[in-house]
Amino acid sequence: MKHNFSAGPAILPQQVIKEASEAVIDFYGTGLSVLEVSHRSKEFVSVLEEANQLIKDLLEINDDYEVLFLTGGASSQFFMTAMNILKEDETAGYINTGTWSTKAIKEAKLYGHINEVGSSKDENFNHIPKGLTIPDTLRYVHYTSNNTIFGTQFHQMPETSNRLVADMSSEIFSRPVDIAAHDIIYAGAQKNLGPAGVTIVIVKKDILGKVNRVIPTMLNYETHIKGKSSFNTPPVYPIFCSMLTLRWIKENGGVRNMQKRNIAKADLLYNEIDRNSCFEGTAKKEDRSLMNVCFVANDESKSSIFMDMCTEAGCSGLKGHRSVGGFRASIYNAMPISSVQVLVDLMKEFEKKHG
Repeated sequence: MKHNFSAGPAILPQQVIKEASEAVIDFYGTGLSVLEVSHRSKEFVSVLEEANQLIKDLLEINDDYEVLFLTGGASSQFFMTAMNILKEDETAGYINTGTWSTKAIKEAKLYGHINEVGSSKDENFNHIPKGLTIPDTLRYVHYTSNNTIFGTQFHQMPETSNRLVADMSSEIFSRPVDIAAHDIIYAGAQKNLGPAGVTIVIVKKDILGKVNRVIPTMLNYETHIKGKSSFNTPPVYPIFCSMLTLRWIKENGGVRNMQKRNIAKADLLYNEIDRNSCFEGTAKKEDRSLMNVCFVANDESKSSIFMDMCTEAGCSGLKGHRSVGGFRASIYNAMPISSVQVLVDLMKEFEKKHG
């Protein structure tokens, strides 16, 4: 049995993989594969509408917002957010907590003034900056809610009177979200939602159409609102898989129950890291991510031994990012606690043999 701890593209529920594979052969009795069905067909339009409604239901999104299914990953949203809502003479605040927020800052600077209101770069992004002095005159404050590479997470939203824009790529649907505090939330699918290829954007409708710049048609949120996410051919299969995952989340108690499951998994693994004499966590305890658990071996020369043990036991995707080193266990929604227990047992075995 494989235990998929990959940071992304990441583990999907087995039920979703089964249903998605069946649709590759025959999509809802059409005699066509979902890979070849028209995006204008009533069958796929139904999928798109159901996925849209499931997102609204699961995250309790009201009619002030639209849900869009786009392409280009979160990386495209780094510039699309600023392009669509930041005027050239306005300033937005960005909290820099890692690789992805650093890239978001770079792209946003093309469209307006950027104030880096907080950063944890000086400690290799091992914590969430706190006690920030954030001006109340900013167009918005952007933050990356969960930092996949460094294993940190905002457990409370940034304290500010400004509106928020959030990159929630690696934690969307893992816990409830205060939608009303945000103007835009965006997320790549390939962590908690579906396979790579689709990006969801939740955007407050009344913030659009206010900038003076000319926005290319495909990069204008209003284009995709009017086109109901099908102005051009959308990524049909990733959207279909995402819809199946959203169904699975709803059937399993929604995001509040996902949060309970994720806390239990994270507690199990972090408790072993803190107990075990052979390992040490890299993120500050108060800011540890529930999604991406980063840790290192106290004796780096033995890291390869532990990795070999993990590989032999069927645990894959555990190598840490080069920015941090060591190990990274990504424990997204679909990861069962039984797989986390396998990893914990391996850590205990490693301590007995090499501690």
